[in-house]
Amino acid sequence: MQEKSPIFQQIKDYLVAEIASGRWKEGELVPSEQALVRQFGVSRMTVNRAVRELTAEQVLVRRQGSGTYVAPQKYQGTLVEIRNIADEIRARGKLHASRVLALEEKSADDTLAAEFDLEPGATLFHSLIVHFENEAPVQLEDRWVNPACAPAYLEQDFSRITPNEHLMASAPLQGATYAIEAQPAPTAEARLLAVEAGAPCLVLHRRTTSAGRVASVATMWHPGHLARFTGSV
Repeated sequence: MQEKSPIFQQIKDYLVAEIASGRWKEGELVPSEQALVRQFGVSRMTVNRAVRELTAEQVLVRRQGSGTYVAPQKYQGTLVEIRNIADEIRARGKLHASRVLALEEKSADDTLAAEFDLEPGATLFHSLIVHFENEAPVQLEDRWVNPACAPAYLEQDFSRITPNEHLMASAPLQGATYAIEAQPAPTAEARLLAVEAGAPCLVLHRRTTSAGRVASVATMWHPGHLARFTGSV
């Protein structure tokens, strides 16, 4: 059983969830610290810490003499744009489909725990999904998710929506780091991507953060003859 989060983190999670739900949109005023003190029955110092941290994380923005507002979404300026693969495929006039191979709860090994800044053995959610464009496999998505950021992840039907869509709603993106490299396809990945073992693939490893936590770590394999990454700064 997971330990209950500190109260300041609960307040942060509440504010982030309200923004994700659309109740408070970009540029809108959020409740004052005094209102949050009354709502949660805690000290002004506790509320101030939650608001201060979300401001530092660029989820909120403070305006002197005016109040605290929902900040502009930071993900719009990332080097490799966070895009939904289903939208990309449909924009090309093609049909997107997906096959869910795994959707499960697992314990973090030492490597994953370090990526998520958690203790080894902590609970993580895991999904393994193949995405298709007109019935041809174009991406193998191997994703690990922090339950604190997306508690309903395992309840989703990822044959109808993508993990990206769900995470953008439940864990508003604060930032991301990337590594992109060419790798030969191992036997298992090659079989799922319908290429020969050892065929060149482009592999994107992406780590995203939300509200001061690592939200997701994903490794996405793409057949080399089909993949192209683009971006702008």
